[in-house]
Amino acid sequence: MRVKICGITNLDDALMAVEAGADALGFVFYEKSPRYVTLSQAADIARELPPFVERVGLFVNKTAMEVDLACAEAKMSLAQIHFDAEERFFEALHTKALPVVRAKSKEDVARFSPRYRLVDAFCESYGGAGKRLALEWFEEADVARIVIAGGLDPDNVYEVAKMGFYGVDVSSGVERAKGRKDPVKVREFIAAAKEGACAAS
Repeated sequence: MRVKICGITNLDDALMAVEAGADALGFVFYEKSPRYVTLSQAADIARELPPFVERVGLFVNKTAMEVDLACAEAKMSLAQIHFDAEERFFEALHTKALPVVRAKSKEDVARFSPRYRLVDAFCESYGGAGKRLALEWFEEADVARIVIAGGLDPDNVYEVAKMGFYGVDVSSGVERAKGRKDPVKVREFIAAAKEGACAAS
């Protein structure tokens, strides 16, 4: 079970999340988000991270060239494409990418299959806004290639992790304020996710 802590805005939160066992950190390059960081801010944080930590840049409505250039400047290792992109968009990218499915129904879960993908709850603004997905949508899906997001927190991630997802993604569920992580919640979330995954194996 991989755990991504998204919406990182400062070095202290980044290092705390890594120390707690996070496999990936997410940086939001969408200007309208309260967790927005500039490319230079993300690069400064990325330089201080230990090896083997995935650095994920979240993008909304950018071209493939813009994503590639931004990831290079910000030292991102993966691009999270948080808008409706066609296959040709991913073919044009030079950066490894994770498509995001903003799911409205059970049928949406299969979009981009068999790619690894992140499935989040649909909302008009980009990002899940803390909305939870219906877990029964995933009962017949191959969840081994799905990162699930949306409304996760330390209290519910254990049950989700037991379902065998490739990973879980959290932002607001481990915050004390928008863009500021709560160390206790981060540690509890990661521990519960890993424990749930072990129970499933």
